[in-house]
Amino acid sequence: MNFRVAEELEELKAIARKFVKEQVEPFANQIEEENKIPSHIVEKSKELGFFGISIPEEYGGLGLDMVSKCQMLEEFAKTHNGYTTLVSCHVGIGSVGIVEFGNDAQKKKYLPKMATGEWLGAFALTEPDAGSNAANLKTTAKRIGDKYILNGMKHYITNAHDAHIFTVMAVTDPTKGARGITSFIVEKDTPGFSIGTPEKKLGLRGSHSAELYFEDVEIPIENRLGLEGEGYINALKILANGRAGMAARCLGSSEKLLDYSMQHTKERIQFNQPIFEFQVIQHMLADIALQIETLRSFTYSVAWKVDQGQRVVKEAAMVKLYGSEVYNRVADLALQIHGGLGYMKDYPIERFFRDARITRIYEGTSEIQRNIIASELSREYEAKV
Repeated sequence: MNFRVAEELEELKAIARKFVKEQVEPFANQIEEENKIPSHIVEKSKELGFFGISIPEEYGGLGLDMVSKCQMLEEFAKTHNGYTTLVSCHVGIGSVGIVEFGNDAQKKKYLPKMATGEWLGAFALTEPDAGSNAANLKTTAKRIGDKYILNGMKHYITNAHDAHIFTVMAVTDPTKGARGITSFIVEKDTPGFSIGTPEKKLGLRGSHSAELYFEDVEIPIENRLGLEGEGYINALKILANGRAGMAARCLGSSEKLLDYSMQHTKERIQFNQPIFEFQVIQHMLADIALQIETLRSFTYSVAWKVDQGQRVVKEAAMVKLYGSEVYNRVADLALQIHGGLGYMKDYPIERFFRDARITRIYEGTSEIQRNIIASELSREYEAKV
């Protein structure tokens, strides 16, 4: 495995690193207070091409492979996680379905505007009765001639109020279970399609999640994504593809927390010496560093396998599970190292601590990742005997 970074990517990473440090982080408290990413940050992100990192060059994007994409997400994650989520949802589950499963006409219609950020993407699978049990959808799509009629609702949809393009999963044949689910491309201004009020969440301020409602929404057959009945398989592939990206985000945020912790322990004086000099603090920092380096190796190993076209169902579940748990442990240790200061809203540790918690839930809970891993272990074992 060769993770050597091309010169062009090093330049792009440097631009991203400078941007999040100088143009996003100074507005972190404002994002927390207003629950909104300032428009100038979004517009500058468009100008720099950040919304097109995973879209092929022929459609105006940068066409980065998974290893390169993860390196960019790692940089984005070193600032406010609400901003990181806005970008990563779009370049991940919000657009990868069209990139991977869209036909030529769909790609030509949607991807150029998604590459520039004019149209942002979102992924709509989750429903009240279909969370971890993703196949238990109630949203239906009934075919009538050359169109489908969608009825139902989705909830907890990331980028709901920011997106123009939604990849939506709906039941086309209720007699076939998971094989009766089909995916569709739904535009925001389609008649009968509406979006609820933003959810009030523990963290990820500035990243908006909301319910989606479909009331006799007419979707032309040309907006069906893939073949009828392939939606559930497409959804699993989209989510698996994004799990290395999620791990990269957990990696970047953990690295930033280590930076904050190192600075604090060198500057904070107790008992006439920097608290870094106390062995208990050194051990906390060592544990953080160890977990970060392990996660780094694991993340880029899985990303490389994705780029090689290898089957990574088990590995993707593992790296998402491990990445989210590392981020949560690091956030907890960083808060402990900072003491009372880490608990204060004026300082970023408290924000990262809240934002970390959702990573063990969305895009597949930790429990579901363990189920996937066990299922794959069983499949591998049976193939040997």
